[in-house]
Amino acid sequence: MKARRTLLAAVALLTCVTFPALAQTGDWPKRQPVKMVSVFPPGGSVDQVARILAAQLTVQLGQNVIVENRVGASGSIGTGSVANGPGDGYTFAVVFDTHGVNPSLIANMPFDTRKDLAPVILLGTAPMVLATPAASEYKTFGDVVAAAKAKKNVSFGSVGSGSLGHLAMALLGKNGGLEWTHVPYKGGGPLMQDAVAGHVPLSIASIVVSKPHIESKRLRPLAVTTSKRSPDLPDVPTVAESGYDGFDAPAWWGVLASARTPPEIVRRMNEEINKALKVPEIAAKLEGQGMTIVGGPPDVARSFIDKQIDTWAVVVKENNIKAD
Repeated sequence: MKARRTLLAAVALLTCVTFPALAQTGDWPKRQPVKMVSVFPPGGSVDQVARILAAQLTVQLGQNVIVENRVGASGSIGTGSVANGPGDGYTFAVVFDTHGVNPSLIANMPFDTRKDLAPVILLGTAPMVLATPAASEYKTFGDVVAAAKAKKNVSFGSVGSGSLGHLAMALLGKNGGLEWTHVPYKGGGPLMQDAVAGHVPLSIASIVVSKPHIESKRLRPLAVTTSKRSPDLPDVPTVAESGYDGFDAPAWWGVLASARTPPEIVRRMNEEINKALKVPEIAAKLEGQGMTIVGGPPDVARSFIDKQIDTWAVVVKENNIKAD
């Protein structure tokens, strides 16, 4: 009899714990607005992507989806707020490619990137563009390679130390036996200003940042860093087809949740974002950011992000790269 009472008590306790959790999952997202944390400031691509999605998800979910900017430390502050948040399915992070670099670049982050976060979806990827001023001696990517191999003091500018552009060039240099000097800038604006003026012979930046200056003929594109050519610059070769097979260094955007978020909510949010990505107007806006839409299940996002973390950790270590 005592054993039976103990068993019944245990079942009752389990029921008390389980039913509220099921109720919270079942009524999602009716209880409160859903928050999407943009981990970079207003006006940048991450913020714009977050706002494009939020507007569409508000319609689909029948609940307000709001964007909150929590910025700093290459996106790790905003991401950390989600990783260490309540995990109730009402807060998500919209992250950029720095998310895959930060674990090896930033010491003592207050969260474990792999354990404390659940990838929801890989939104898309975009190439970076290696470009040169219109009056430059470099007419092709091959000219740059020849100069670097000849140790002619080739220098390139990026949006900052530890940026994906910086790491991509470090990886290319290491694999190709190429020597060049990195010139870090405080963002895309200052980099483009100096690149257009000819103060730095090469620039590597996102297609969104570079394309206006390419279209105005002030910059000449030499190569893109993705494994396939960009639809926005179809005549520009990839680094891979220029003699470096397998080279692929894309910029990318993703959505993450706290690892404590119920799997059912992660799955539902994944389904809703995939649905949003198929809306022609939304797809056109995202593609306007230079993005090639990916989507798919959470496992695709996790596999991609894990590979990014592993790849750039090696580059950071081998090249002794430090953050700004």
